[in-house]
Order: sequence, then C-alpha cells, then structure tokens
Amino acid sequence: MANISKTNAARLLDRARIAYDLIPYAVDENDLAAGHVAAELGEDIRQVFKTLVLNGDKCGHFVCVVPGNMAVDLKAAARVAGAKKAEMIHVKELLPLTGYIRGGCSPIGMKKQFPTFFHSTVTDFEYVYVSAGVRGLQIKINPHDLIGFTRGEVADIAVPM
Repeated sequence: MANISKTNAARLLDRARIAYDLIPYAVDENDLAAGHVAAELGEDIRQVFKTLVLNGDKCGHFVCVVPGNMAVDLKAAARVAGAKKAEMIHVKELLPLTGYIRGGCSPIGMKKQFPTFFHSTVTDFEYVYVSAGVRGLQIKINPHDLIGFTRGEVADIAVPM
C-alpha cells in the first residue's frame, strides 16, 4: 500500500492516532454510486457509507452519512439537525463548501466542521467504509472512532431506496 498517497482525511486520522486502512478501488466515472464502490471492494453495501451534504432552513449546512443502499430521509434529517425542512445541496456547491467532489466526499476533513449525523445502522458493524476524500479510495474504520472523530451523532436519518 506504500504507493497510495495519503489524503487530508487520512492525515487527520493519523494525527488523532485513529486506526484505519486506505482501500483503493477502480473508479467508474459513469457510476459513482455506492453500489459500484461496494462491488469493487467486495463488501456489503450496508457497510459502505455515502456522505451527503444538506442545507436546513433553520440550521444551515449539515452532513448525513448513510449506508449505500439507503437514501436520506429529508424530514428525519431536518428534525435531527433542528430544521423544519432540509434539502440536498446542488452538486456545484459541494467543492467550494467542503473541499470535496461528488464521489469523493468524506465526512472527515471538510473545509469547515459541519454538524454530522450517521444513520443508526453504522454501529451494527465492526468496521465501515467512507470516502477518503478522493474518488477511488475508501477509508475502512471502526464506526465508533469515526463518530467520535467527527463529533457526529447517530440517528435514524435514512430510508431504503
């Protein structure tokens, strides 16, 4: 793995002395979905989490991290974030807001610390995957370490797709 260059997210975890593995996968620019990532990793899609950024009417931006086989429940997400309603941000807002691109958005190391909510199933697993901050690279990490590092909260924020 020596040829994999560390991302900002990985360097932040190193600094915090949190154990993780960087796992590369083949990127398909036409299929950035979590299903493709899970298939490439040979892992259960329920353990491959996608990082989504939303905007709440009363709370501003916040982050939802949900399993690859689920979609954010906008009403539930708004409620836990302290808003009446919330919507996904437009993809063109993602890079300037977070420093990440679609398909490479990590809950670790965004330009700013946003309130972060993990779907409740995150703690069902010994480890989960999230983007390392670039397409083609995932972080395999203990979910409790991930939640603690991001100062995240666990809530029921997703529904099956």
